[in-house]
Parts: sequence; structure tokens; C-alpha cells
Amino acid sequence: MVEITQSTVVTPSEETPKHNIWLSNLDVVAARGYTPTIYVYPSTGRKDFFPVDALKAALAKALVVFYPLAGRLNRDPETGRPEIDCTGEGVILFTASLDATLDDFKDFAPSAEMRKKLVPVADSADPPCAMMMLQMTRLRCGGVILGFAIHHYTFDGRGASLFIKTFSAFARGDVGTIPSPFFDRTLLRSRSPPSISFDHSDYTPKIFQSKAHSSTSAQVVCANLKLTKEQIHSLKNLAGGERVSTFRAVVAHVWKCTCIARGLASNVETQLLLPVDLRGRFKPPLPPTYIGNPTMRTKAVAKVEELVSNTLEYGANLIQRAVDNITDEFGRSLIDHLESMDLEALCKRGAMSNTSLMAISWLSVPMYDADFGWGEPILMARAQMYGSGYVYLSRVPAMDGGISVIVGLEPDSMQCFKKILYEEIEEKIL
Repeated sequence: MVEITQSTVVTPSEETPKHNIWLSNLDVVAARGYTPTIYVYPSTGRKDFFPVDALKAALAKALVVFYPLAGRLNRDPETGRPEIDCTGEGVILFTASLDATLDDFKDFAPSAEMRKKLVPVADSADPPCAMMMLQMTRLRCGGVILGFAIHHYTFDGRGASLFIKTFSAFARGDVGTIPSPFFDRTLLRSRSPPSISFDHSDYTPKIFQSKAHSSTSAQVVCANLKLTKEQIHSLKNLAGGERVSTFRAVVAHVWKCTCIARGLASNVETQLLLPVDLRGRFKPPLPPTYIGNPTMRTKAVAKVEELVSNTLEYGANLIQRAVDNITDEFGRSLIDHLESMDLEALCKRGAMSNTSLMAISWLSVPMYDADFGWGEPILMARAQMYGSGYVYLSRVPAMDGGISVIVGLEPDSMQCFKKILYEEIEEKIL
């Protein structure tokens, strides 16, 4: 049972700019609501381990740099469009205690129960609401878990990692190398007049609102599966050799195994949804510290029979072609296309069909760059998944080249999936 021992509002340590931040079309159609993540730290045995006052002071300084987080999500009074109102009101920090030890998180998998224990829950993610909440939970063994709830309109995973890096640097007193975030999202305004040069019919809510064969968050179980460096090497060889990225090789394998575990009919069409970071694809590229959601999704499509019966290289090539389609002009065309749509209706997502899978890569994002003065976390993960069919790939520093594959699937599919994920690798090796 978690016990909240204190709550306080942490405001920026200095005066911050007061203005509104316009949200791009890509921001508004991004995943709606709060992204719940946890960072787990083992105790050093010292009595002054993770002092809450030092955490508050570091957060207050970080909120000067990332001042939009201290604001509120509101609406433009004329258009009703969501926007970030940089008010400097601050972030709520909860401190809590939990009768648990680090051993209880050894095989951590996201769940609604974990989210309720470790990450603050907002009454609503609709305006007006806070941009961020934080909970520091101290375990019986002395370990600490930081649980962040950050509104997705604020930024994507890359932006989140830059904030955590900044926050932790202030805690360590090492602020010499903190890069400045870039908050101007007008770089992603639609063109005038719009120029829609591609088919963007995929950008409809239908893939997230299929009533038949769909799963809600109550019908999902999650597993945190590990792949060693050697297993990844084997998958790469099966997918076309070392030229194939870890993401392509692993996701092609996961996609194939998911179709088998779900028992999909051979003539059914399955689709793999892939969020693509556009920062380096626009011309000129966006600033590397651009804060927002400069991402769009693409998809790879195949008949189940073709995906399952072919080699892993077949699926890996489908993924590569889907990602290669995303260019500067494609991204700009999508932004123009979205200009005429009801963006908030578009981002109200229900459950995905069980023929769909979405794979998100955190492999190139330094998620473990979060040393608050007591070493890097031993675990960083989402606290909860909101539906079936989501896959997250991330590095695990302690695994020496290995990765974590966090998967959310229907309960009647998960056991089979976990079994064949490894069996398929071993069989191909033999």
C-alpha cells in the first residue's frame, strides 16, 4: 500500500517568460493525455540518500529552463485550440512511501496497479490541466522511485529525456553542458496555401476504434522481455545481416510472433504502425533540441501468411520501405492535410484492432541519462500501457548491448507470444 506523506507545489526558482505556446497540428494529434514513466534507484546506504529538499531545489531550477512545464494546458479563447499557457504556476511534487523492495520490481511490467502506486493521476488531461506531476516514492529497502506524469502535448520521448537530463544535472550540480531547449513550434505551421501531395487517409481514428477483435486497457497484460546482444545478432543475420538496424530486426520478429500468438487467419491483413521522428527529415532539419511532437506514423502492411511464411528479411524490408517513405515533403503534406481536420477528434483513440501493432523505439534516446547524484537508474520504463498491441524497445545499460522489449497483448495471446519469441530465435540458430 502506498502512503502519500506530503504534497507541495514547486515553482520556478526565477521569474520565467509569461506567454502562450501555440501547438502544431502534429502536437494536437499526438497521443493524448499523460505519459507515465518511472525511474528506479537503489539505495546507497547513506542517510542523506535522495533528500527531498534537494530534489525540490533542482526541480525549481529545471523549471526555469523548461518553463512551459510550470504552466497549464488551456485553450485559445478565440479558436478553442489547445495551447500551453506559460503561467509559472508550478509542478505538484508528491512524496510517498511504499512497503516494497527493489526485488519486487526485478521483473517489472507496466500495469494500471503500478501506475496508481508510483505515478500521480490527474483528474483530467483536458484543458485546463497541469503539464506535469511528479511523485518520489521511498521503498522499505531505502530505494527510491521517481514517477513522472507529463502531458504528451508538452513533448515526445526525445524532449522528455532532455528535460530529465536537465533536471538531474541540476541535482548533481553539473550544469555546464545543458543544451537550451527550442520551444518555437511555429516551424511546423501549415503552408499557405496548403499543398497536399500525398494520400493521408491513414490519418483517421478508425485503426484505433475497431469494435471487433479489439482490446481495452482492462484486457491487456504486459511483459518486459529481454534480448541479449547475441540474440539480437542472430535476428540481424536472419533479417539481412549487420546492415539491418536492431529496431528493424527485432520488430520484424515481434510482428511475426504476434501474428502467430494471436492466431490470425492466414488471409487477414496485418499492419505495423511506426512513429517516425521528423527532426532530421525536414529540410532544413529542426533544431536537435526542438521541444514538441515532431513525429508522424507510417505503416507496413502484409498478409499474415506472407509475413509468417517468409524469412525475417521480408518483414524487415517492409519496415524499411515504410520508414523511407517519410520525407520532408511527405511531412509537410501531412501537416497541411491536418489543417482541415478535427484534430482533437482524431487523437481520441480507442483500442487497436488485434490485427495491428505499434512499435515505438527508445533505442536512440538516452533514457538512462538520469543521474541525480546517486548513479543512473537500474530501471526506466513506462508505468502503464493503455491498450493491447503496443511495443517499446529500449536499451538496458546493465545488459552490455542487450535491450528490453516491453509488450502489451491480450491475455490469451501473451503466453504463446513469450514462448515463441525465444523459440523462433533458437530454432533459426540451430
